[in-house]
Amino acid sequence: MTALDAILLGLVEGITEYLPVSSTGHLIVVQRLLGIGMGEEKQVADAFAICIQAGAIVAVLGLYYKRVLQMARGLVGRDPVGMRLVIAMVCGFLPAAVIGLTFNDWIKSHLFGLWPVVIAWIVGGIGILVVCRIRNRSEAERKAGLDLAAITWKMALFIGILQCVAMWPGTSRSLMTIMAGVLAGLTLRSAVEFSFLLGVLTLGAATAKDGLDSGALMLEHFGATNLVLGFVFAFVSAAFAVKWMVGYLNRHGMEIFGYYRIAAGVVVGGLLYGGVLTAA
Repeated sequence: MTALDAILLGLVEGITEYLPVSSTGHLIVVQRLLGIGMGEEKQVADAFAICIQAGAIVAVLGLYYKRVLQMARGLVGRDPVGMRLVIAMVCGFLPAAVIGLTFNDWIKSHLFGLWPVVIAWIVGGIGILVVCRIRNRSEAERKAGLDLAAITWKMALFIGILQCVAMWPGTSRSLMTIMAGVLAGLTLRSAVEFSFLLGVLTLGAATAKDGLDSGALMLEHFGATNLVLGFVFAFVSAAFAVKWMVGYLNRHGMEIFGYYRIAAGVVVGGLLYGGVLTAA
């Protein structure tokens, strides 16, 4: 891996992590195009892709620091809404923790290929367009929903259960949690915010696990400099991507991501069919 490869992977990670397009799917495609992660190096490359998402996590912590401080006050009994959000975060995280620890090795062995990504991109894209068409029937429906401060533990648990579907690469954790939040009764804006905050906990746990499991191998194969470059560029690009996405969704909705996912699935599927990319 060159420094340019690390920068490119960091940019792709940061831009796509919190958009409903699947960062994992994009990173798998980019790794294949760069010739990274083939053969015995695949496990280490997958771990590298997961660990540089720490940059995106830090970016969200910075952008939503007021909400994080509110939850911190809730933990010490000084903010009832903050405590409600802490409980919601824990309930949203638990399903992924249980399923992830139980099936992590199986998922990496069977689903970290390009055809599963292509299928998930297209199915998810169609799902976005269907849900958006249903919700866009009236202005009242578009604005309906609860503020994040009103989230209950049952709503959070529902969001957390659907988050587990995103363990299939290409599905997108952001997509599942945002759509689950809307279906649970939150406004789109509140669903996006909860998705981002829940991502800090979920992605942070995944990053810590892979860092502990494969940290030494990553440093041996790719070097500390490349890991730092990936982190920094993921941080910067995620900060811009999150701010853009929040503003865009408030004005236009999610349809564009549905069309993008379908187009990406068709293009990568064509490259696989034509032999330009290998599926494994």
